[in-house]
Amino acid sequence: MTTTAEDTTAPAPEEDLLLDVRGVKVHFPIKRGVVLDRVVGHVYAVDGVDLQIRRGETYGLVGESGCGKSTLGKAILGLEPPTEGSVVIDGTDIASLAGEQLRRRRKDFQMVFQDPMSSLDPRQSVESLLVEGMRAHGLASDDAATSARLRELLAAVGLPAAALKKYPHEFSGGQRQRIGIARALAVEPKLIVADEPVSALDVSVQAQVINLLEELQERLGLTYLVVAHDLAVVRHISDRIGVMYLGGLVEEATADDLYTTPLHPYTRALLSAVPLPDPVAEDRREQVLLVGDLPSPSRPPTGCRFHTRCPWRQETRCADERPTLRAVDVPGVPAGHRVACHWAEEIERGEITPHEVTPTATTQDWRGTDEGDAIGPASETEAQVSPTGP
Repeated sequence: MTTTAEDTTAPAPEEDLLLDVRGVKVHFPIKRGVVLDRVVGHVYAVDGVDLQIRRGETYGLVGESGCGKSTLGKAILGLEPPTEGSVVIDGTDIASLAGEQLRRRRKDFQMVFQDPMSSLDPRQSVESLLVEGMRAHGLASDDAATSARLRELLAAVGLPAAALKKYPHEFSGGQRQRIGIARALAVEPKLIVADEPVSALDVSVQAQVINLLEELQERLGLTYLVVAHDLAVVRHISDRIGVMYLGGLVEEATADDLYTTPLHPYTRALLSAVPLPDPVAEDRREQVLLVGDLPSPSRPPTGCRFHTRCPWRQETRCADERPTLRAVDVPGVPAGHRVACHWAEEIERGEITPHEVTPTATTQDWRGTDEGDAIGPASETEAQVSPTGP
């Protein structure tokens, strides 16, 4: 799982790229009306993301709840159609496919969901859950070979063959997650998107599942996109890490480089919230406390999305010009370390110092009026439901 800095600073050859995401946007319409719905706005869940993952690599995606991590993962797999952009997996633009063409390609990319209980049909046995995808893709034509394959899958995730006849409610949370992983592996995918794969599990079980994912990657040559908010988990399992904020990537680097030298103010704030086991080091390190609420994705700030909460905000550029994800000119920082901040170099050199941030109130109502003080829909589902209030 360890990648050297030299490996990540050089551009990846085209044949080495498994996933190439360019300019992906996912916008959900906000509708209003009793008889005829009309679109009064959009939720900008993902708003222009470029992301590349090499074969055999683990890419960790972190950020606050509501920043668009899971939506991006679903857009990559075609579970949420992108509003704009391209998603190229192994040379094929998945975003341009539909119907039978998309269904045939689904065997190349699978998902491990956050909640193993809700993602497994309680009315189906483990055998039925595993063989369903294999039959859909023509991988279960021979009964003897299929039976052997099912036992092989269970052995790979550390479950006995007797589990085939059982149902999801008969297993613990960690065992159900193993079944979810086995189901993803059943069609021999090239890419697995793991959406918070261990967040619902106990700490001891988390370690077992993470070690299992690493072992399977080494054995089968899998490529992972791991969506998570636990920074310790992401650092342990990832080769490279991308940090998301309000629909866009704000920083991308190797795991060690990101944790050693965080350059974006938001990344600094995230890492300063992780407690250190050494109390002396905990007292001496930089503390970045964010004030104010996360802005509504239905009305994101202009310019840099983070400028309303940034202690290093400047009067110029921050509120007017959206920064691009770029390589920075900082001594000791490899070229593969990219940051979406106008002042990353000046902040790192100490030329710009942090200042007090005044919280900004959001008064725009998500229904498209200026009445009330709602900050936006609480979820994507809410955004797509017509409001019944005034």
